[in-house]
Amino acid sequence: MTSPPAAPFPGSSRGPARDDLGARNDSGARDDLGDLVPVPAVVRRVVSLVPSLTESVAASAPELLVGATDWCSHPPGLAVRRVRGTKNPDLAAIEALAPDLVCANAEENRAEDLAALRAAGLAVWVTAPTTVPAALRSLDRLLRLGCGLARPDWLDVAEQVWAEPFRGRRRRAIIPIWRRPWMAVGRDTFTGDVLARLGVDNALAGSEQRYPRVDIAALPPHDLVVLPDEPYAFSLSDGPESFEARAVCVSGRLLTWYGPSLVQARADLANALASQ
Repeated sequence: MTSPPAAPFPGSSRGPARDDLGARNDSGARDDLGDLVPVPAVVRRVVSLVPSLTESVAASAPELLVGATDWCSHPPGLAVRRVRGTKNPDLAAIEALAPDLVCANAEENRAEDLAALRAAGLAVWVTAPTTVPAALRSLDRLLRLGCGLARPDWLDVAEQVWAEPFRGRRRRAIIPIWRRPWMAVGRDTFTGDVLARLGVDNALAGSEQRYPRVDIAALPPHDLVVLPDEPYAFSLSDGPESFEARAVCVSGRLLTWYGPSLVQARADLANALASQ
């Protein structure tokens, strides 16, 4: 997540990733929203509009990537054409790169931009996971059916890492993602599921919105505040002073990205949370 999300799953009323999407055929394959994506038999050029998907493709077949957003910081030193941000991509530059596939996300990217890319004749694959298991399935489908790759070893490792259930005392947390105005993680989010699998329940999980604006003077009971460094760059000097409960600053990449970061995220986040 690189900027505060807009409407949940823009452009779709079907909600998060589905499990009944079938396999690839001569017409293409279906993405997380159930849309048939006309991917060619051989994919040689990929543009990614999502940092975690950029890292996923780069870790699996770096030669495929020809374009990525300015926010795509992993892997370090990635030398591809930059196509501006997730919310304001340079559509002409993307079209000029002539990708066989554009990787996008229903939360990160605007529906109107993705529609414009499709109208230009480009194949756009949209991911939409809201849980860790859904993210692992989503990545498997994108890489195998969308990009035509073999399932990468790192994905097997990530699946094993997150298979073990949490055992221990559970806590309740507020997870801010923005300030001015204050916004926090609400219902049905990947971030909330990551923390739940680490024994930290989202105090705002019952919210009607996935990323509600909040009044920090009227928060539900909680004993922890988890402050990621993205999309808002919370830090030890910017965020904890606003809350009475104990606060822990964590890597936004580990908390909100789904991709190779999932291999290390569980251990690193658990250590950070245990220190509080």
